[in-house]
Amino acid sequence: MTVTKLPSHAEADQSSQQSEDITPKEIECPDGGLLAWLQVASSFFLLFNSWGIINTFGVYQTYYETNLLHNHSPSSISWIGSIQPFLLLIVGVISGPLYDMGFFRSLVAVGTVLIVLSFMLTSLCRAYWQVILAQSIFVGVGAGCLFIPAVAVVPRYFLRRRAVATGIVTSGSSLGGTLYPIIFQQLEPRIGFPWTNRVLGFIALATCTFSLVVIRPLGKPSERRSLLELPAFRERTYQIYCVAMFFGYIAFFGPVFYLQSYALTHGLSDGTLALYLVAILNAASIAGRIVPPYFAPKIGAINIMFFSCASAGVITMCWIAVRSAAGNVAFAVAYGFSSGGIIAMPTVVLASLMQDIGLLGTRMGMSSVLNAFASLCGAPIVGAILKGSAGDYLGVQLFCGLSMLVTAGIWFALRWTQSGPKLLANV
Repeated sequence: MTVTKLPSHAEADQSSQQSEDITPKEIECPDGGLLAWLQVASSFFLLFNSWGIINTFGVYQTYYETNLLHNHSPSSISWIGSIQPFLLLIVGVISGPLYDMGFFRSLVAVGTVLIVLSFMLTSLCRAYWQVILAQSIFVGVGAGCLFIPAVAVVPRYFLRRRAVATGIVTSGSSLGGTLYPIIFQQLEPRIGFPWTNRVLGFIALATCTFSLVVIRPLGKPSERRSLLELPAFRERTYQIYCVAMFFGYIAFFGPVFYLQSYALTHGLSDGTLALYLVAILNAASIAGRIVPPYFAPKIGAINIMFFSCASAGVITMCWIAVRSAAGNVAFAVAYGFSSGGIIAMPTVVLASLMQDIGLLGTRMGMSSVLNAFASLCGAPIVGAILKGSAGDYLGVQLFCGLSMLVTAGIWFALRWTQSGPKLLANV
């Protein structure tokens, strides 16, 4: 087994220090073992309750349009969900450096409180502005506090198995995006909207509490410094990484947001099945976040990103020909699987490009700002294309498919900086 010496830590008394200071000592990077896999489980549930909850908004969109906010336009309601990923990624620029400085447990605690409060307060909402505050702001900021710890802890515990472990972690968001909508749709008709949200809140509380108890990052926290590591933007590899992530976020959400509405007008008359298409996509994404990373040690993390984006782009172009119920389900499965690697691998790629992995949280936070604006503008662009084409989805499909293929090209450019023209290089 290949091992690398890394510092571990023990938390100091917070009453005497501003952060959870850590006393370093040299230990071996375990690349497995009970403690390492507990970190995988901890991070899994953090993503379950951050991106998993954000991926659930589709069922709320439908509920609000027909019930609580029926007097508001679908476009206005969609802003509730759009603000969530924007804030998650924006908060990353702050939570990343805070994580690197040792405030990991504080971030998880604050995120847990905000996520649980969001469910409890949403159950009491009666007006649009109340939903914006409870569901957009609280979920967005809370998920932003959970996101960086979720993806930054595991890479330090694994070497050979890093990609596989990270893939398992990122599958948490897929499982959350699968289970939360199903639970909502099953409970809401039986116990009502308020108590359904409270049940979801209790689920989030239990799973986040587990993460809070077992999370234990390896390594000595960085000294106090600025929130940004601006010299990173002078590195060509980091520049290309950020550009690839930006275009990826622009292209990624279009098929997810418009999968159900497209299916209802193109071969899927069963409204009940249409409501489960996003859950099917997220379920397929679980396999997509575990299987490709399994081959990363032999193929290379950047290669996995390239092939994932290229396949997602081709599949999105094939979406144009879908005209049946079976075709819509097949597209949901295929896109979910191919896009799984797109979500699972960025942290692994970034870690492989860095000499000082202690700055991983900060660099992820900086790229998250760019990703935030990409995710915020991507959906309106797709919506404008759909509106301008009088409901014809061809423009949406071409935009998303070609954007994803461009993203694949950018990942190939990053690959070229690492291996040159060697087509079979493991990078």
